Amino acid sequence: MTSIKIDGQLVEVPDHYTLMQAAEAAGAEIPRFCYHERLSVAGNCRMCLVEVKGGPPKPTASCAMGVKDLRPGPNGEPPEMFTNTPMVKKAREGVMEFLLINHPLDCPICDQGGECDLQDQAMAYGVSGSRFDENKRAVEDKYMGPLVKTSMTRCIQCTRCVRFTTEVAGVAEMGAIGRGEDMEIITYLEKALSSELQGNVVDLCPVGALTSKPYAFHARPWELTKTESIDVMDALGSSIRVDSRGSAVMRILPRVNEAINEEWISDKTRYIWDGLKNQRLDRPYVRRGKKLAAASWDEAFAAIAKAVKKPGAKIGAIAGDLAGVEEMFALKALLASLGSTSIDARPAGSALDPNKGRAGYIFNPTIAGIEQADAILLIGTNPRHEASVLNARIRKAWRASNLPIGVIGQANDLTYSYTHLGVGGQSLADLAAGKGEFAESWAKAKNPLVIVGEGAATAEVLAQAAALATSGNDIAEDWNGLAILHNGAARVGALDIGFVPGKGGMNTATLLKGDADVLFVLGADEYDLSTLGDTLVVYIGTHGDNGAHRADIILPGATYTEKSATYVNTEGRVQMTARAVFPPGEAKEDWAIVRALSGVLGNPLPFNSLAQLRAAIYATFPHLARIDTIEPGKLAQVKKLANASAKVSKASFASPISEFYLSNPIARASATMGECAATAAGLRQAAE
Repeated sequence: MTSIKIDGQLVEVPDHYTLMQAAEAAGAEIPRFCYHERLSVAGNCRMCLVEVKGGPPKPTASCAMGVKDLRPGPNGEPPEMFTNTPMVKKAREGVMEFLLINHPLDCPICDQGGECDLQDQAMAYGVSGSRFDENKRAVEDKYMGPLVKTSMTRCIQCTRCVRFTTEVAGVAEMGAIGRGEDMEIITYLEKALSSELQGNVVDLCPVGALTSKPYAFHARPWELTKTESIDVMDALGSSIRVDSRGSAVMRILPRVNEAINEEWISDKTRYIWDGLKNQRLDRPYVRRGKKLAAASWDEAFAAIAKAVKKPGAKIGAIAGDLAGVEEMFALKALLASLGSTSIDARPAGSALDPNKGRAGYIFNPTIAGIEQADAILLIGTNPRHEASVLNARIRKAWRASNLPIGVIGQANDLTYSYTHLGVGGQSLADLAAGKGEFAESWAKAKNPLVIVGEGAATAEVLAQAAALATSGNDIAEDWNGLAILHNGAARVGALDIGFVPGKGGMNTATLLKGDADVLFVLGADEYDLSTLGDTLVVYIGTHGDNGAHRADIILPGATYTEKSATYVNTEGRVQMTARAVFPPGEAKEDWAIVRALSGVLGNPLPFNSLAQLRAAIYATFPHLARIDTIEPGKLAQVKKLANASAKVSKASFASPISEFYLSNPIARASATMGECAATAAGLRQAAE
């Protein structure tokens, strides 16, 4: 720790702090444009100037000088800096005057108006007029793809966007050309950005140079109702803010959550909002002949009751990636009242089993724990597509320590270097046997991290992965390195409440063969339902997607922005969405649909409100009441899993996400995501 006097106040700060960080620790506010705490220091804008006692007779950029660089006083007194002297005020006003020389000052028509750093700081440090009479420069707008809208005449060359795409996103596709007045920020080849995180540059831009293209001119920030919620586009549960106006979601922004997403979100999370209103199911439908026809709720329920009450009817249920805990708990209770244990929320072939302990199906080291790992093995997963923000966290750890990373499965561009060990189970067996250079690095690791994707979650692979995560001689005592990376937000919650087949029940693979007479499909649009034959399909969902196309009866539900629902993310953290808008038309919350149906079937479930339903859930599964906490998995469960007899899998591992932008029904209903998918396909084709 180092002592430093800031505006007369003595504070102690860590040695590695910059003057800006020290000032903020003392409660002093330092304006800035180029500095960002998650990016490297550039020192471009000079807005953060401060005065240092005993230093040079000019202001100092506080972002680029460390507290350890200051000299003590003549008698050993702590160094001293000032943030509010006349020199500092005059310097900042001068910097602001220079910044506004070429800025177009088009605030009334700028989409950044109302939440613009330049606008805010010009109010504090701007002067009433300009001393410059020369013509302002103009810069041609650049094409960056379907997501980021450019107005580069406003750019102040802070280079935040360049540093983010290079350092965090891992795609070196942006930079500066020219010098002085001719300097411009461009994408080098004048093509769309290829990163799944590119939308974050809109948040980083301190002026209106980079704005959201889909959101452009839709609304002003003061018109919007802001609702804090969590994301369900992947299994991370990133913290988000849903901005709505009336009955429509207008945009989705990230919230800071150091444990999960820091302050980044994926483009799918950010730009999915137009898919929330397109192709929506807003009334019940019943198939009459070969066509679905609109029906009342009573007619739909009566048709279900007629099929369910047939003697000997076999009934099953499959839950999809976006289902909340409440509706899955209610649906499980409904099928139990009908005498069926044929329920499942796992992909066909998955061996994840809640009966073997929670540690066998969660991301045990936690997402933030990735930064503690000293070796990482990826098995059957492409984290860049399955969990883009988590992939950025792996890249962050890789940049910090150049840790060894191995991949077994498809070779993809993951934005960091890795050793490709093979594509299937034999490569995993070879690594376990200590073959190859990567095995030597793995054997030395004290915090080895094995990330298993759902593309490889078989019993054999899970046992081998558990063994690799626990069998080293030097592994730290408190380290649990087995990490299951799910790609569905509903998966861990479903496993927590036991939404898996009971004794004699059919699993997903069997149910999809058409062995059930009545199949409830709870938003499970990720499966091919064409093999169901004569099975009566009751679809409870939100969009006219795969499930609705095959359904015989449709019951319209609510999306994650239209209900308060519990989700458990891949690391086992309990989270809850918040309702931002109401469902369209006659659509209802999914749990309420199941409760109403249970009454028609003559087996009313014992809850009539969301509070009563949650009380029932918490009574059975107490850990689900502890919001934003993780019930940790036990290392003993992983070791037991590792001891299971395992044959070498001959199959090749592949990520289940083939198209990042079209992975769920909301995404497939989004025109923006469709354009992104087409752009990404064009970039891949051009690269080939």
